[in-house]
This record gives sequence, structure tokens and C-alpha cells, in this order.
Amino acid sequence: MKKILWILVLLGQAVTNHAAHAATHHHKAHKALSNNDAHHAQPNLQSNIALIVDEQTGQVIYNKHADMQAPIASITKLMTAMVVLDAKPDMTAELSVDMEDLDTLKGTRSRLRIGMTFTRAEMLQMALMASENRAASALARAYPGGMVAAVAAMNAKARQLGMSNSKFFDPTGLNSDNVSTAQDLAKMVAAAQRYPLIHQYTTTASASVDGWNGRELRFSNTNPLVKNASWNIGLSKTGFINEAGRCLVMQAKINQRPVIIVLLNSWGKRTRIGDANRIKKWMEAHNLAAIKA
Repeated sequence: MKKILWILVLLGQAVTNHAAHAATHHHKAHKALSNNDAHHAQPNLQSNIALIVDEQTGQVIYNKHADMQAPIASITKLMTAMVVLDAKPDMTAELSVDMEDLDTLKGTRSRLRIGMTFTRAEMLQMALMASENRAASALARAYPGGMVAAVAAMNAKARQLGMSNSKFFDPTGLNSDNVSTAQDLAKMVAAAQRYPLIHQYTTTASASVDGWNGRELRFSNTNPLVKNASWNIGLSKTGFINEAGRCLVMQAKINQRPVIIVLLNSWGKRTRIGDANRIKKWMEAHNLAAIKA
């Protein structure tokens, strides 16, 4: 009888040990799965610098080197547009393209020829929608006090917005000394999207102006996503010079959630657009918490 009881005790211990081992194995497997899920929860962005911010709460949804200072290329033109509009100029006044508006830094080309005349509103639209450098330069030249005063106003506006890591040296972004961080640019985008004309012009897919002898000049938005019906974009601006890589900032609603997206230093031609689409897909697929890359 004692022998039978002893066998039963041993069997009971074996069952208990097996159950404990199975539970431990399950816990480890669950933990590994959770870590794996967390890894895959982050979007695989190719831009060297990236930031996604909830516009309403200020919550950082995604952060990749967001405090790194870098050249911002034509993202600059959002600041140019704000200071021009802050001066409350006559938007119907005519401005002419001048020799001073030629790009002597990078040698970029333009369909805006010396002597062509457009309204200030048209210049602003071409600068924002099509990223026309000569238009941005002409706007700054026509600013009260001229180009120097315009650039000074841009830096003053940056300080006012709390953009402590940003500096501006020209109104076009061709100067690689125009630098900022993704954190600062999120502040700039939030401010810029409150200007109705900046919202309108940066999200217009294409527009035409009259060139020489009434010949139509048609310009398209440098961000193809504004033509994509699946996107709800409130502001958009692209930028590119070699030192900055390809850049993109946007204010958009994703799942009815207003967010600001900043993508800097993307080297592939389609990388910034691909990253924006990856962000949209990721946000639509996940219930997000603040994540730091």
C-alpha cells in the first residue's frame, strides 16, 4: 500500500513540474511575441529625420532624430509666406522678376523670366505650390525694407514661435545655412496652417498664370499626395537641395486625427512620399501610443 502511495506522490510531482514548465514556456513565448509585435508596430521610415505630432494634444506619436539640426531647403518658403502675409500687403499689387532673383548659389532654372510680372498673390502661390525660387525671392525683395528686412522678420518670427534651433539666411531655402529641427518645423507648420492662403496654395494641385504675350504657364504642386483622394491634407511643403536631401512637411487628418508630419533628409526621389504613405497606413492600422524610434 505504501508503495502505491509513493508512486502516486511521484506522479503528482511530475505532473506539477510539467505544468510549471509549460506555463514558463508559454510566458516566454508570449513575451517574445509581445516584443516582436512592438517592433513591428513602428513604421519603417527611410527618412533620416522624422516626427509625427498630434496637433490637438501635442503628443509625439513618432520621433526619429527630431532634435537634430539640419538644412531644410524649400520648407523655408513657409516662413517666407508667413512674414509676407503678416505685413498685410496688397495681394493684387504687381511684382516683377528681377536679376536679383536669379539663383547664383545652385544655378537652378525657372520658367519665370526676367521682366515677367505677376500679382503678389500669384507669386505667393507659385512659391508655395510649385516651390518657385524666383517667386519667393521677389516676394522678399518687395517686403517693406527689402530682402534684409524680410530675412530679419523670418528669424524674429522663428523666435516668436519658439523655434530656438532654427536660422534663416535667405527666403528660398537654396542657402544650406537655413537650418532647423523637426521639432521646430512642427511648430512652424502648426502656425502656417492657420493662414488661409497658405492652406489654399500649398494644397492646390495645379494652377496657371499668364506669361509673355498672355501665354499660359501651368504649374503643379511638388507634392503629388495633394491629388490623392485618400489623403486629407491641410498644408504641404516639399524641399530639396543636395545638403538637405528630400524634405516634406504636412498637416493632415488621418483617421480624423489632425497630425503634423515632418520628414527630412530623404535621399531617394520617392522616399519622402513613400514614408508619408507608410505613416498613413501605420496610423490607420494601429491604436497608437507615443513611440520613440
